Amino acid sequence: MCLILVFCNLFVFQKVIGVVIGKTDVKGFPDRKNIGSERYTFSFTIRDSPAHFVNAASWGNEDYIKSLSDSFRVGDCVIIENPLIQRKEIEREEKFSPATPSHCKLLLSENHSTVKVCSSYEVDTKLLSLIHLPVKESHDYYSLGDIVANGHSLNGRIINVLAAVKSVGEPKYFTTSDRRKGQRCEVRLYDETESSFAMTCWDNESILLAQSWMPRETVIFVSDVRISFDKFRNCMTATVISKTIITTNPETPEANILLNFIRENKETNVLDDEIESYFKESVNCNLVDKIETLSQKKKKKKKERKKVNSRHHILSLSLFLFSSTCGYIVNEASNMCTICNKNSLDFKSVFLSFDMLIDLTDHTGTLHSCSLTGSVAEETLGCTVNEFLAMTDEQKTALKWQFLLERSKIYLKFVLSHRARSGLKIGVLSCKLADPTEASRNLSGQIHV
Repeated sequence: MCLILVFCNLFVFQKVIGVVIGKTDVKGFPDRKNIGSERYTFSFTIRDSPAHFVNAASWGNEDYIKSLSDSFRVGDCVIIENPLIQRKEIEREEKFSPATPSHCKLLLSENHSTVKVCSSYEVDTKLLSLIHLPVKESHDYYSLGDIVANGHSLNGRIINVLAAVKSVGEPKYFTTSDRRKGQRCEVRLYDETESSFAMTCWDNESILLAQSWMPRETVIFVSDVRISFDKFRNCMTATVISKTIITTNPETPEANILLNFIRENKETNVLDDEIESYFKESVNCNLVDKIETLSQKKKKKKKERKKVNSRHHILSLSLFLFSSTCGYIVNEASNMCTICNKNSLDFKSVFLSFDMLIDLTDHTGTLHSCSLTGSVAEETLGCTVNEFLAMTDEQKTALKWQFLLERSKIYLKFVLSHRARSGLKIGVLSCKLADPTEASRNLSGQIHV
């Protein structure tokens, strides 16, 4: 049944079949009627034709809402039975929910409504094809270059974006000060006009969707994404919000042009910018359990350079932090990069970030010029760049001696690079002071006096 027909019968229960094109996380709110308890809710957007899609919301106790939310995902075809049809307050509700062509919404109640995922023989192929149709006009979007060029004028705006997926970071989980669980995932986008642009997902549903994207093979149309200026990185970024609907591999002329572009440039783009992105991508260090000495690693360097199909190699080391030097710095007085001698004003974005080269030494040898940068450096040092700059010389010296000549557990990432003297670029993924028991256990029998 087409949704437009359902809406003609306000407040009458009906059966609706459609494909889920958007979905929010479950949220809890204090129940005003029952002090001390909470009510839970989540919403989703369902579509049954190119012209018709509608928002649906459900309220109830925690077990019911979480169970209902977990029963289907974006892209599933579902059957909704006995939804309550209600006229929506467009100005208030579309501030936080996806804009829809209908003046009504669906309400699901625990006692009367049900949602069931369609079995394979119940699914209409025409419905499944709707998942690749953007909810906005295919030409109604900003290129990444336009966003960067407009800069501050777009800060806080909600717009549409068409872009290719360059990389998908690993989800990071955290707990807020009020003990609520949270998560975030950064996706790097690119197109013909911009080589790298950050989009952050904060909700579980968009993160799950992002994990299905193939880097350099997927194009996405992001409807109603928030654009903001990141003061820390001094650049424009995008944030997925509750209004956002993401269409994966949209079937539009504009998306096909971009898809051809990324396919034609897929091989040539595997250059230095991609090498840098490997160091920025998240890696789950808990999955790394291989420990080697530096001499063992040096013996494998030649073999690593010959492994064309091996993009990078990761290992864990228990060793000493021996010395450090700085690199890739912009001189504050002249605004000139000390490496390439270019004026920083010529760069698209300049921001404060740790960027250090460190030498790592254990009882078998030394690895020179390992890169310790960005958030990894902040986690290692236990401070941000601004906090570091505010330190006195005495405080900086004390910070340095927390690590110099102390045994540390370090995770390293090796990437083939023709620009590196050794043929390998080495990045630090994690650096923490080693547990004495673990270090003793792994190094027992390796040190000979």
